Amino acid sequence: MNELERALLDIAEVRDRLAQTQRFKGYSGVAAAASGVFALVAGAVQAVLVPVPQGAHDARLYFAIWLTCCAAAAIVNYGAIAHWFVSDASARDRWQTRTVGLAILPALVLGAALSFALLAHDHVSDLPGIWYGCYGVGLFASRTLIPRGVAAIAAGFLAAGIALMFAPPAIALAWWVLPLGFGLGQIAIGALVLRDRAEVDA
Repeated sequence: MNELERALLDIAEVRDRLAQTQRFKGYSGVAAAASGVFALVAGAVQAVLVPVPQGAHDARLYFAIWLTCCAAAAIVNYGAIAHWFVSDASARDRWQTRTVGLAILPALVLGAALSFALLAHDHVSDLPGIWYGCYGVGLFASRTLIPRGVAAIAAGFLAAGIALMFAPPAIALAWWVLPLGFGLGQIAIGALVLRDRAEVDA
């Protein structure tokens, strides 16, 4: 091995170690996976009550189902971060918490504002695309603080969001659309976080 190859390997090792130290420790793999399970349950509820929303009443019911799912997921995930923040966080970790919050907040605020605006103007079929797209943007914004594999999932969310914006309502609002991404996607993110934490602790 020549000196250039050795130097490149040393740089790669330093980069990997730096990435590990920058990872945000407040994310909970269990909480992320639990929010995926919530999405699967919400999809089952939608399949029973309103498989493909039609009309104002169905639209409000659809929105209520997924708003409840989102609220439950937020409570579990941010509750896990709050518990970690109080019990285990160092000064540096608290700085990372503020960084993560500022990175994700614009996507969350925009997603919430667009959701209620679209509901008010009877454009419910655009909601899945907005939800996928905004969540993908939020994941990308915090990509340096989460496991590397999550970037691919973020790209998938963003691509799905763009595709759903052009999909017919019968597809965009189908009961399986949100569980497929938010259910399986969140479970995959939870698995990546748990694996990453195990590797760091090893």
